[in-house]
Amino acid sequence: MAQGTGDQRAVGIADPEESSPNMIVYHKIEDIITKMQDDKTGGVPIRTVKSFLSKIPSVVTGTDIVQWLMKNLSIEDPVEAIHLGSLIAAQGYIFPISDHVLTMKDDGTFYRFQAPYFWPSNCWEPENTDYAIYLCKRTMQNKARLELADYEAENLARLQRAFARKWEFIFMQAEAQVKIDRKKDKTERKILDSQERAFWDVHRPVPGCVNTTEMDIRKCRRLKNPQKVKKSVYGVTEESQSQSPVHIPSQPIRKTTKEDIRKQITFLNAQIDRHCLKMSKVAESKEPSQQRVKRWGFSFDEVLKDQVGRDQFRRFLESEFSSENLRFWLAVQDLKKQPLQDVAKRVEEIWQEFLAPGAPSAINLDSHSYEITSQNVKDGGRYTFEDAQEHIYKLMKSDSYARFLRSNAYQDLLLAKKKPESEPGRRTSLEKFTRSVCCWRRVRMAAAFHPRGGFLPAVGKVAGGQAPHRPDAVLLTVPTAGPGPDDPAGRRRRSTSADRGSLRGDLVTVKEKE
Repeated sequence: MAQGTGDQRAVGIADPEESSPNMIVYHKIEDIITKMQDDKTGGVPIRTVKSFLSKIPSVVTGTDIVQWLMKNLSIEDPVEAIHLGSLIAAQGYIFPISDHVLTMKDDGTFYRFQAPYFWPSNCWEPENTDYAIYLCKRTMQNKARLELADYEAENLARLQRAFARKWEFIFMQAEAQVKIDRKKDKTERKILDSQERAFWDVHRPVPGCVNTTEMDIRKCRRLKNPQKVKKSVYGVTEESQSQSPVHIPSQPIRKTTKEDIRKQITFLNAQIDRHCLKMSKVAESKEPSQQRVKRWGFSFDEVLKDQVGRDQFRRFLESEFSSENLRFWLAVQDLKKQPLQDVAKRVEEIWQEFLAPGAPSAINLDSHSYEITSQNVKDGGRYTFEDAQEHIYKLMKSDSYARFLRSNAYQDLLLAKKKPESEPGRRTSLEKFTRSVCCWRRVRMAAAFHPRGGFLPAVGKVAGGQAPHRPDAVLLTVPTAGPGPDDPAGRRRRSTSADRGSLRGDLVTVKEKE
């Protein structure tokens, strides 16, 4: 597996702060990762997978990682192993090769180990210019696996506006890096591209994902201003700033009460909620992107795993008065995540709502599935409605999903544009400015070539003696700068009262002649 060494350092990397709270977590994770990659002690099997016309080098499956964690860390519950794997992946030590969201799944999804050069323990603090070079480099390579996602394209446009003056330098840096990458081996280049992508997924995460590299400002403050009060072995409090030789007996320690513990728990819960809400504002999009809508047409599973897709599919089913099928499927999915003590109660609620005689939202089941489900309800569990859920899933996939793709609602989303063009009949500020400049030039040219010199005639005579469109149109008149053909001496010809007409300064009102 092509990886860098842990001793590699780049310009701009600070020395690791061993006292940082994150460093303690990083070192523990790195010990686990090192054991995972050690083949001599029974690490996770790393292999090259052959696919159609290509090879996927140096990958492991999510199932292998979960099984290794359960075996070597004495974990009995697979859910706990998946949670631990997701925490490791969120820090960037393991990453999926085909997804920007760093999570762990207990299935055949392929994962790859991050190179030690990109480990967060190296105290990386990449700047926006580095991110702009990386995105610009991705756009230069015409490969499907390096195509920018929607949020990355928006970030690139934002960075291009921010660094407009130095964008030529950024573009040259990206070109130089592309030339260097092309000299590398194809397999090595593929691995390094995925590792660099995972590095930026950690430091510039997907909208909606928590940035794990952020440090709480209060933790940083405690690191810079450690407590100076220490306790001696004699039970006397000594301060580093105090030079008094007199020993002051320490005050008795107050016992912690239940109220103090309750306040501390409330404070910690508030901290957790605050950290969970540290998400990018780019995710606050009212309309789904065109690429996101296209994915719904790939398969029915793409609709179900997308929150916006489920909402759109639910609205379509409500218009056809069959939304109970989707609500039943989601209720069963939620049942599988319930605590064991709440499972029996939730099973009864689902039965009464969807399957019991006279249920308010009865679903259409075949007799075989209904009999099996009726027997399972007597001894309720998380998988009581497995057969019924499978039947409803096939029913929606074969019938409702096909009609959803043909519906006007889906077609409107598919053809909709993010930013509609300007409305017809309305001119933008640029169009107004261009129009005014062109009109001014035409007036200047007409005044310069007018045979009388002087002022441009103010009255535009048309049929009926009115100016076009409006009888009180305002025309702009421009005095000529040079002598007219009737004034060879170069003296400016004075306009008479007949020439001036109803002239007021530079504006003349065209009035209807009676």
